[in-house]
Amino acid sequence: MTDSSNSLGSSASSYLRSARHQPVAWQEWGPRAFALAAQQDKPILLDIGAVWCHWCHVMDRESYEDATLASIINEHFVAVKVDRDERPDVDSRYQAAVSAISGQGGWPLTAVLTPDGKPFFGGTYFPREDRYGRPGFERILLTMADVWKTRRDEAVESAGSVLAAIEHNESFAGHGGSLTLEIANGMAASAIHQFDSRFGGFGSQPKFPHPAAIDLLLDVAARMGSEPARHAALFTLENMSRGGVYDQLGGGFHRYSVDEQWIVPHFEKMVYDNSELLRNYVHAFQSFAIPEMAAVAKDILRWMDGWLTDRERGGFYASQDADIDLDDDGDYFTWTRAEAAAVLSSEELAIAGDYYDIGELGDMHHNPKKNVLHIKQPLDTVVKRAGISPDRAAELLASARAKLLAERARRQTPFVDKTVYMSWNAMAVSAYFEAAQVLRLAEVRSFALLTLERLLAEGWSEDRGVAHVIAYPDGAAGHYIDGLLDDYAFLVHACIDGWLAAAEIKYYRSAMEIAGRMIAEFYDPEGGGFFDAGSSSRGDGSVLGALSARRKPLQDAPTPAGNSTAIAALLRLEALSGREDFRDKAQASLEAFAGVADKFGLYASTYALALERFLMPPLQVVVAGDGPESDALEAAALMPFAANKSVIRLSPAQIAGDLPPVLAETLPKLPQLASKKSFAIVCRGMSCLPPVTETEELLAYLRA
Repeated sequence: MTDSSNSLGSSASSYLRSARHQPVAWQEWGPRAFALAAQQDKPILLDIGAVWCHWCHVMDRESYEDATLASIINEHFVAVKVDRDERPDVDSRYQAAVSAISGQGGWPLTAVLTPDGKPFFGGTYFPREDRYGRPGFERILLTMADVWKTRRDEAVESAGSVLAAIEHNESFAGHGGSLTLEIANGMAASAIHQFDSRFGGFGSQPKFPHPAAIDLLLDVAARMGSEPARHAALFTLENMSRGGVYDQLGGGFHRYSVDEQWIVPHFEKMVYDNSELLRNYVHAFQSFAIPEMAAVAKDILRWMDGWLTDRERGGFYASQDADIDLDDDGDYFTWTRAEAAAVLSSEELAIAGDYYDIGELGDMHHNPKKNVLHIKQPLDTVVKRAGISPDRAAELLASARAKLLAERARRQTPFVDKTVYMSWNAMAVSAYFEAAQVLRLAEVRSFALLTLERLLAEGWSEDRGVAHVIAYPDGAAGHYIDGLLDDYAFLVHACIDGWLAAAEIKYYRSAMEIAGRMIAEFYDPEGGGFFDAGSSSRGDGSVLGALSARRKPLQDAPTPAGNSTAIAALLRLEALSGREDFRDKAQASLEAFAGVADKFGLYASTYALALERFLMPPLQVVVAGDGPESDALEAAALMPFAANKSVIRLSPAQIAGDLPPVLAETLPKLPQLASKKSFAIVCRGMSCLPPVTETEELLAYLRA
């Protein structure tokens, strides 16, 4: 079979293009594939994966590159391949379907559908032959083909019940109970209950970061003085940053750890994990002034700046792959003792080997000599054992790290997917703005503004709304994909953060326009809450298969849930605009989930943070003036982190200029403006305290 029978060669998606050479007659998701299935009366074989997904590549090589299996697939099925990053709406629905069928989800997702897209069989990775306790893929294909030919009624009936289950589960109504802080505090208590007191994190292996839960704990720790919340958040952040899940040489976090000690990760790195963890470390530094937290935040920025950013145009790339090829399992990131010894002096190896636990016996199953660098013990312990001065040990460790990183740069680098997605970019923009303000990093702020300008210029228009994909790699021209709720909600937040960072009214106005479109497209005026897919795209033929199931996402999985993010965006805008209708819709949406949110525990932490915003009056601190006095006031205003607090720095000229309505009613009338001195004003809800000029007085206000 030639490549011409595989339609993925013209795809813009990195994941789909990686399969363009396969003998399977792949189709992209769309009306053409479904029409072909109906015309040929064949079931659809659906594969959903991602370019960073190791087991997706394994299944590609074992099965989809196998001529015998390709022949079976092409004879009995219409094969459809989907990039889960490009089409999260498709992925989320079929993940729910496969979970209902098999009790598991993940990537690669493998499903068999009726020609109209209803699933009647599904799973994740299937080996070529029977092994790992899983049936071989050839046997599955032949069985499903026979089911379609000889027991079609059973398949259709099963598919109908699966789709009905998806619609029921994804369209739940959770009205019930009142909106109180007890809900948020209870969800924080749930996270503390699942906290691993030995190694940090939540639950057992595999360990995922759960950034929203960490933010919730940091907020509760500062707001209520909760020592359990403080310990759970900080101990988790400390252990993650010292583990192998953190790239000790290059910076940045891998996606998750396969073990409970955070040592051996799945090595892919995602922009969304790193942006949200960046916020965690910034927030931890805000609240507790721990230097290590600021250092990790700056190191995340170092990696993101170097690997995941378009420095010229602005924009954040999607991910970095884990591996070079299927025979590789993190080899780019790991070291044998001999490899380290070949690069380092004996003195450097003695310190770095002890500090990073580089031994003859390593951590990787495929190659037991390979070590994942992690901080096994504090440097002062290493220093005592080595019998040298702390300064000399730090010097040797720094030179060893530099040499190892330089040597690693000579290795073949795992693939970076340079697709620019709206939602993930908006998340990163907000994280960069926060880091820039708290850590006083002007270049980080400038890049966030550059990226925000690009998102608005290339990804937002009044005619088409928000786009999900801003740009594909190498300038490839892909399909226009309508933005989902996540794209809108995170972009609203990024615009608000742009206003706070630059005090340019255009960003506030963009936030208001996009929020209005978000309400029109996604808000449910009858039941409250937001659907994940917009109403205007449902009549253009894109509602195929399980896309007919309407979803109101509440669970953080793993990015913050669309509903909670949209609710928080409306509340932030209400605090600036005074628009009571924004607050009304936020309240109706919170109430829509109030009866079920606590059942999600730490997986709905973003809901708890949004609920806090609603129940606690917004706290806005405006610092007026320039110079070191204003710098000191701004630094004081930022401490500690609070979910309902925002801090903006304005010059006297900006105060006299164009401001959002709520600020315009207060700030230009302040007599202190005439004094030309720096001052801060704290507004809680719609009332403001007298301006202050001393940091201690400001801190007293904030503590009160």
